[in-house]
Amino acid sequence: MSRSLRRGALAATAIVFSIAALSACGAGNDAQTLGIKPDNAAVTVDDVKIQNALVITQPLDIAKGPAVVSATVFNNGRLPQTIQSITLPGSNGTVTLKPATGSGPVVVPANGSVVIGGEGNASAVIENGSASARDGDAQQVVFKLSRTGDVSLSAFVVPATSYFKDFGPTIIPAPPATEPSATATPSGEAEGEHGGEATGEPSGEASHAAGH
Repeated sequence: MSRSLRRGALAATAIVFSIAALSACGAGNDAQTLGIKPDNAAVTVDDVKIQNALVITQPLDIAKGPAVVSATVFNNGRLPQTIQSITLPGSNGTVTLKPATGSGPVVVPANGSVVIGGEGNASAVIENGSASARDGDAQQVVFKLSRTGDVSLSAFVVPATSYFKDFGPTIIPAPPATEPSATATPSGEAEGEHGGEATGEPSGEASHAAGH
């Protein structure tokens, strides 16, 4: 195998493992012992580590709808922390956070982790995502935690296709094609019927009267 092919195979394997790590919500800190370096954004501040951060948009450019922030947040401290907010500096995107179940804040347990994005996990929805992020860009994302404060990193913006589709936003279908109007036929019938009644009958009566 050539050197370039080996590099390509290794890169593809790293992407698959980094995405698979997003769904390992029960792995906790043990997932870090795998020693895999993810291709996606990661940062560590004090006891908090954020890994595999992405902004995932609609799968089609023409679809206008929400986007999401997807990431795994680790807390290596002895006390739990709350993710108070996620913001996108430099954009008009507003992020709505929800826990995996119920309502209330998203809590990262002590010596544990929380996955944001994907079925059964916490969610961070950018309501006006189609206007806030463009595929291929790197978007600054700031996680504000109750003890650590702001943790900032630059996340890739990708569409919800391929490996990312299961972590992306609710898909907004493309608008249906406009159907031709069906008013032409009724209009034609109305004109034909009224036209016969309005011009034919009075005309016949007038001729008969003239004969007398």
